[in-house]
Amino acid sequence: MKSIFGLNENIAAAASYIFGPFSGIVVLVMEKENKFVRFHALQSIIWFLALMVVGWVLNFLAAVLGSIPLIGLLFSIVLSPVLWLGGILYWVSKVYLIFKAVQNVTYKIPIIGEVVWNQINR
Repeated sequence: MKSIFGLNENIAAAASYIFGPFSGIVVLVMEKENKFVRFHALQSIIWFLALMVVGWVLNFLAAVLGSIPLIGLLFSIVLSPVLWLGGILYWVSKVYLIFKAVQNVTYKIPIIGEVVWNQINR
C-alpha cells in the first residue's frame, strides 16, 4: 500500500525513525490515513522525545552536581556509564525500529507502544 510521497508504507514508517522525533512529526503531519505509518510516526515521537528528555535531565544534573567536590566525582562515576548506555539504547532502538518497520511489523515498544496503538486505533 502506498503512503506519503508515493512511498510504500513500510518505507514511510521506517522514515519516521530516521531523525528521531523530528522525522516522526513530519511523517505524522503528512500522513492522514495509513494507520501503520501513523503508528510508527507517533511511536517515534514519544520514544525518542522521552529518551532525549531523560538525557537532558541527566546532563543537567551532571553539570550542577559536577561542581560540588566529592559529590560531583561520585555522581560522575555513576552517571557516565548510564549516559553511555543511554546512547547505545538510542542507536540500537533506532536501528531495530527501522528494521521492524521495513519488515512491515507493528513492533510495540513496551508501555509506549500500547499507548500509541490505542491512540491510533480509536
